[in-house]
Amino acid sequence: MTTATVKNKNRIKRDAAFPVINTIFLVLLMFVTVYPVINTVAISFNDGTDALRGGIGLWPRVFSTKAYDSLLGDKEIYQAFWISASKTVLLTVLNLLFTSMLSFALSRKEYVLRGFITTVMVLTMYVNAGLIPNYLLITQTLNLGKSYWVYIIPCLFSCFNMIVIRTYICGLPEALVESARIDGAGDIRAFFQIILPLCLPVLATVALFVAVGSWNSWFDTYLYNGSKKNLYTLQYLLKMKLATTQASANAAKSTADALASTTQTTPITIRCAITVISALPIMIVYPFLQKYFVTGMALGSVKG
Repeated sequence: MTTATVKNKNRIKRDAAFPVINTIFLVLLMFVTVYPVINTVAISFNDGTDALRGGIGLWPRVFSTKAYDSLLGDKEIYQAFWISASKTVLLTVLNLLFTSMLSFALSRKEYVLRGFITTVMVLTMYVNAGLIPNYLLITQTLNLGKSYWVYIIPCLFSCFNMIVIRTYICGLPEALVESARIDGAGDIRAFFQIILPLCLPVLATVALFVAVGSWNSWFDTYLYNGSKKNLYTLQYLLKMKLATTQASANAAKSTADALASTTQTTPITIRCAITVISALPIMIVYPFLQKYFVTGMALGSVKG
């Protein structure tokens, strides 16, 4: 048997073993990734006192919905959910609109100030005035404190998202815009009818960034609307409930009656239930954007 034949057989064996090894590795990686999620759901549906013992795996040991009853039984949570959902949808749409329009303008080679404006905007990613100047700007100069629009107006534009969308647009054939201009279309019509539909993958990716950031945000409520209960977001309200539950648990350590009243819900089950409630809407939306996510990230990062 020749040396070439032996090398060929060894290569065939390696090629045949790779799918098996790759499958085993991916299954283990999937388990490591999914296990904490399933474990969190299991703890959230477990009895509070029993959960303190630990050792809960993929299934509740003592099934109970008291944590969800405690959270969802409060009418304030539905108002907070509406505030979070409405601001997430509105901010995502407006952020995509303004950011993509500016990205298109800065991608035009005939725009002489595009380099200067891009440089100035990128500098804002590295140089920030800090929390106090931003707070004074929003509350005193813009007068957005204690209002719903404090969730929207300060976040209408993102420099990072602009760079991603602009890079994607620069990768599109220039002939598309030139042909539209020959047919008599202006920049606005070329953008909305030609460029915008072609940017669907990168727009879906940016939309996911903006939506997740807006949905998970709670610090803006803490800063600007902490005294306005009708403007509480879901994340902030759930955080407050977790703090209240923790305080009750601390008091229960020294009072037998208080301990009896908190046997069904404990901070650990409340925390896990809050995690599930907070993550569920994004988990529902993500599968619809997943097919665009990888494509949009890849093209928006390497083209141009």
